[in-house]
Amino acid sequence: MKALLYDINLCIGCEACVDACKEHNGLPEEPRDKLCATNFTHLVDVGDDEFYRRMCMHCVDPACASACPVGALQKTPEGPVTYDYDKCIGCRYCMVACPFSVPRYEWDTATPRVRKCEMCKDLVAEGKPTACAAACPTGATAFGERDELIAEAWKRISADPDNYAHHVFGEEEVGGTSVLMIGPKEVLDVAFDADLPDEALPERTWAVMSRIPAAVGVVGVGLIGINWIIRRRMALAAEGETDSTNDGHGEVQ
Repeated sequence: MKALLYDINLCIGCEACVDACKEHNGLPEEPRDKLCATNFTHLVDVGDDEFYRRMCMHCVDPACASACPVGALQKTPEGPVTYDYDKCIGCRYCMVACPFSVPRYEWDTATPRVRKCEMCKDLVAEGKPTACAAACPTGATAFGERDELIAEAWKRISADPDNYAHHVFGEEEVGGTSVLMIGPKEVLDVAFDADLPDEALPERTWAVMSRIPAAVGVVGVGLIGINWIIRRRMALAAEGETDSTNDGHGEVQ
């Protein structure tokens, strides 16, 4: 399984990762100061020239995928947690289930999607590193096999224990993640909730979902129906525009 290792001590805050992410995903230049539907990674400045990245952690056993009633979110064998808009019904259960509060919703469009980092799934499928890892000038973001990156993380920690917390974040939290982070304890403490469990969250997700009243299931069916109607109207409208364009460009007399 592929993964990313982010080393806070090597990050200089240049935002090359942000630029690369935006370019690869066709996202606008702004905003850059928060996670949103058009910004999949965000560098948080904690002062004293120290930063940490906010992005999808690509959990090994993701709660977002477990909570999705239609399978729009999937953990791939390669590592990325991917999203399929064609399956999504807009219930936004994934946003509630994510322990890192990462997925964002396109509230300002008639055809909204859930947006987040998909770990450059196209590049990873081709055996290439993610755009952010390839662009990082200091090696603060490294791409590779998860087991090998965990070993590298512990090697760095052991070599410089005064500047690293004795902890690889993501090695065990919520069952493990495919984005691993190391750095000073004071920064990791700011970046992540100390109360996150080591167990994978889907078991808890199913425990909650199994107690949801049947009425919510009816709402889910309604969402599927509404989603189908909206997409059908969009398709018909597109066909109408095409027909209108063709009628306006008939045979030249």
